[in-house]
Amino acid sequence: MTTELTHAVLPESDIPTHWYNIVPDLPTAPPPPLHPGTKEPLQAADLAPLFPMALIEQEVSTERWIEIPGPVRDLLRLWRPSPLSRARRLEKALGTTARIYYKYEGASPVGSHKTNSAVAQAYANAQAGVKKLSTETGAGQWGSALAFATQAFGLECEVFQVRSTYDSKPYRHVLMETFGATVHSSPSDLTNAGRELRKRFPDTPGSLGMAISEAVEVAAMSSDTNYSLGSVLNHVLLHQTVIGQESIKQMAMFGETAPDHLFACAGGGSNLGGIAIPYVRENLEGRAAVHIVACEPKAAPSLTQGEYRYDFGDTSGMTPLLKMYTLGADFVPDPVHAGGLRYHGMAPLISHLYHEGMIDAVAIGQLESFEAGVMFARAEGIVPASESNHAIAGAVREARKATEEGTSPVILIGVSGSGQLDLPAYQEFLAGRMADS
Repeated sequence: MTTELTHAVLPESDIPTHWYNIVPDLPTAPPPPLHPGTKEPLQAADLAPLFPMALIEQEVSTERWIEIPGPVRDLLRLWRPSPLSRARRLEKALGTTARIYYKYEGASPVGSHKTNSAVAQAYANAQAGVKKLSTETGAGQWGSALAFATQAFGLECEVFQVRSTYDSKPYRHVLMETFGATVHSSPSDLTNAGRELRKRFPDTPGSLGMAISEAVEVAAMSSDTNYSLGSVLNHVLLHQTVIGQESIKQMAMFGETAPDHLFACAGGGSNLGGIAIPYVRENLEGRAAVHIVACEPKAAPSLTQGEYRYDFGDTSGMTPLLKMYTLGADFVPDPVHAGGLRYHGMAPLISHLYHEGMIDAVAIGQLESFEAGVMFARAEGIVPASESNHAIAGAVREARKATEEGTSPVILIGVSGSGQLDLPAYQEFLAGRMADS
């Protein structure tokens, strides 16, 4: 039986003490990354020019539980545990027989889940004596998160923001600059990679793959600078598992064993992995049977239309080769408003789970996602991030299906962030000027 509870709020003492690494629990091991030159499995030393040893060890770890350092956990207290809520007003608006819940990550310092990994990465680099971090950002949520985290631990931060969102969401880079970061529109003329990309793709709106190339180059050229990535790699997904761990406890507070369906947006995989991976463990150990759905944009449908093969994580071919679902490193998505989902590939770990049939995927268009986002905002009082709207749209589909079939499933939505800085996109949708893609 469910209770009349609306918000399940955990005490600070329930902030997870460890990150959960699913790799040792998987029936088959994910394929290893390869050295771009030798095509041999990547060694820890190959990553040393870009990452501190603490993060490299997390990337290749076979330990199930990895302790969260005290200073990181102390900083997480600013916004964790995040709330899990029953979307009763959304249920009423839909007239659905389903029970809908959502885990909201928009209360973090920069309004998204990205801060969970940013503080862990900034701390590891500060401990290693690094002075500066370079990174890429799509919608600006990751860049904002790293800008906040680096100033918290006394580091400099240089961000290459995809041109389409640098121009369309100016307050994102203002937020980064407020935290002390230096921000460039990408591709820029500041790096060899950027100059070459501008020649290859004149008037390009940019892409995450391009911005990664520039950020990696900056890190590789300076001994006191490391690269920091907001998604895709194992250690990033690892840091995000605090979301799913909290969610499991919070669902129990509502009297629910587990959701029947879990919807989360998917671009590079960090948000999806954060809420879903702890539930994959629940499935593997027989405690639940959660149908996990990655909701990706039709503009960059890597899981539903990509190939499962080794590919570069960036456009210029500077990163290791990753076994993932990919649309090709040269693929430049349409400049849709969900900038955080405009990536040509999917995290190797998420790709492996999808390939092994442990998760499902669906591609959702921009108009459908914003229709769902506006409905959610009017019902629940929260304007979701453009990326999160894809997960909400997937859940709305499922809720309507349940009503048609006369079933009452439990649906959980990962709402990865706030859309307060996405209001120009909402304005475009409400004015009827938004293109569907």
